[in-house]
Amino acid sequence: MKCIICEVWSYLIICKRCQYDFLQPRLYKREIRKNFFIYSFYNYEEIQDLLSAKYHFCGDRVLNILALNSFALFAKEFSFNTKSLAIPIDDHTRHEFSHTAILAKHLNSKNITSTYNVLKAQNKVVYAGKKLSFRKKNPRNFILKHIRNKKIILVDDVLTSGTTLKEAFNICSLNNEVLFALCLADAKHKN
Repeated sequence: MKCIICEVWSYLIICKRCQYDFLQPRLYKREIRKNFFIYSFYNYEEIQDLLSAKYHFCGDRVLNILALNSFALFAKEFSFNTKSLAIPIDDHTRHEFSHTAILAKHLNSKNITSTYNVLKAQNKVVYAGKKLSFRKKNPRNFILKHIRNKKIILVDDVLTSGTTLKEAFNICSLNNEVLFALCLADAKHKN
């Protein structure tokens, strides 16, 4: 197959050279409500085309490479005095895989355990390309199943307005401590 970035022949969908040249993560931080921080690894514009792969059959391979270059590295360095749970935002399967579950899987380490199918949206509205007013009028109405008295790290792919993560924070923090959230990219961060 060919690398989807440089089009040289490669065994990987993104060749090692492009991973090294273009996918070096930087840690960005944004506070979306008092004392709730979201950390992201890429500027959205840098990986926008790669993120759109989540809508296609090869998306799982692209997301695995992005997660290996960011989430997995973060997990190796993360230390906390107790175990934390990584919870992907609404990790239902689309296009044969769940993009948030793939990201969360790469956080599994000695300090972080990923858990799946516990934070579900009752409203399956799609926010991609929608304005903030639409997002506020159409909340996801999350339900958190069977998680109590835990330290939680929320996982999502893109941070735009923060509406989804605020709503997830509100439901998860009722019976747990939400430490922070991790996203692949921040749409508001500019280099």
